[in-house]
Amino acid sequence: MAVFRKRREHSPAFAAAPTPDVTAAAGSATQIGSLYAYSVGAGVQTALTVPTISRARDLIASMIGSLDLRQYTLQWTGEYYEELAIPGESWFTRPDPTVTRNWLMANTFSDLFFYGRSFWWVSSRYSNGFPASFQWLPAGSVETPDQTGPQFFGMSKQIDFLGNQLDANNVVQFLSPIQGLLYTGHRSVDIALRLDMAARRFAANEIAAGYLQQRDGEPMSGEELADLAAAWSKARAANAIGALNQYVEFKEFDADPSKLQLMEGREHAALELARVANIPPYLVGIPTGGMTYQNAQQARTDLYLFGAKPYICCIQETLSLDTVTPRGRHVKFDIESYLEEYSEDDELLRETEVI
Repeated sequence: MAVFRKRREHSPAFAAAPTPDVTAAAGSATQIGSLYAYSVGAGVQTALTVPTISRARDLIASMIGSLDLRQYTLQWTGEYYEELAIPGESWFTRPDPTVTRNWLMANTFSDLFFYGRSFWWVSSRYSNGFPASFQWLPAGSVETPDQTGPQFFGMSKQIDFLGNQLDANNVVQFLSPIQGLLYTGHRSVDIALRLDMAARRFAANEIAAGYLQQRDGEPMSGEELADLAAAWSKARAANAIGALNQYVEFKEFDADPSKLQLMEGREHAALELARVANIPPYLVGIPTGGMTYQNAQQARTDLYLFGAKPYICCIQETLSLDTVTPRGRHVKFDIESYLEEYSEDDELLRETEVI
């Protein structure tokens, strides 16, 4: 059985990347670049209004967006496969020349997170035919008639962007190993939104909840009672002091404010959303008794292992396909430098605390 081993100090020279062919990639590109027509989708916009989802997405997106790309090839030494670092492609620094790599990678992850897939359009190619630059296509504007989801079984052959069919050979398709949150977590998101709306109604009420009860006199009709309640509520919104005659009495509901704000229900909904987002609850501010961490480095490691790793593997393995990079080359994110950087920061922080 083959064994893999890294030897970081050995970085042999490699042939320089071919000169880019600045001509656009072949195939229909209608509507690509018409940013006014782009949309991430109403479902994504709604889900991001939930703080737990927004925080989980931002944590992973910020991590993936900050990682550098590296390239290597494998060499058999007789006992194990050794990773030999080689110069990366020219697009490693900025796959889309018009935007930063951080922005591109963060939005690529976001589509994987919500939809379970993401798309890059090949905007130019090298003279040898391999992609030289890309443009991100928001998944909310992409339709694939041959696969409607939520489970995708392979690369789609029919890709429509804003109603225009694209050449599938000029589209890089990233398929997440995890189904999109919009499909697996739609009920949890809906519950969280309903609980937030209920709490908002309580917060918007400037006076204590209660009811007006007629004590004596000629019974009022339902319409008269409704008018009385509306007038009372309107007056209290403008003035904290009110007046009632001997026939009407105001009675305040005997309820715990925490129950009216649905604190326990909202906390449980947040915990469910953390599970749906596959992120440790404590990273999104949810208290849990079964898991702790010792320092910032451990928190970042947990973010990588439990949250970001499936998406990182998806992106780097897709960019290692023979249709994107020459056969035998492998693309990966520089995870080691990311974790070592935070390890050094933690050590510096501990020394500062001692001083």
